[in-house]
Amino acid sequence: MANCAICNKTKSWGNKISIARSHVSRRASRTFSPNLRTVKAEIDGEVKRIHVCAKCLRSGKVKRA
Repeated sequence: MANCAICNKTKSWGNKISIARSHVSRRASRTFSPNLRTVKAEIDGEVKRIHVCAKCLRSGKVKRA
């Protein structure tokens, strides 16, 4: 299971709810995966391939090589 190298974001779990959203509707468990990208980033002066979530890329926490 991959996770973000910067913020350590991983899979999270929740419930899948029907479209009707009735209080009697059945719920099934599901997973929410982070939006990970494999990028070449400069870390400690070296260029490495790391998994980074899109939020960290947008906010500028990673310097691309």
